[in-house]
Amino acid sequence: MFLFATTTLEKLQAVPQRFWVNAAIFIIGGWVAIMLIRHAARMNRMVLTMIILVSFTTVGFQWIWERNEPRFLTP
Repeated sequence: MFLFATTTLEKLQAVPQRFWVNAAIFIIGGWVAIMLIRHAARMNRMVLTMIILVSFTTVGFQWIWERNEPRFLTP
């Protein structure tokens, strides 16, 4: 069993640090999203719809105008 643990540990050490940073950001972002969704469930639906619409429109137009969309969205 110790042989398997050593090879797994070596494989984890070979993973770039950038991956771990991205994984941590993803986990924290998911937690924040869940908290916001729970809070939004108590909001007025019209206000929530307007906030989402304005947010997505602003970010979308900013990406189009500046051409600085995230790397995974760039064709």
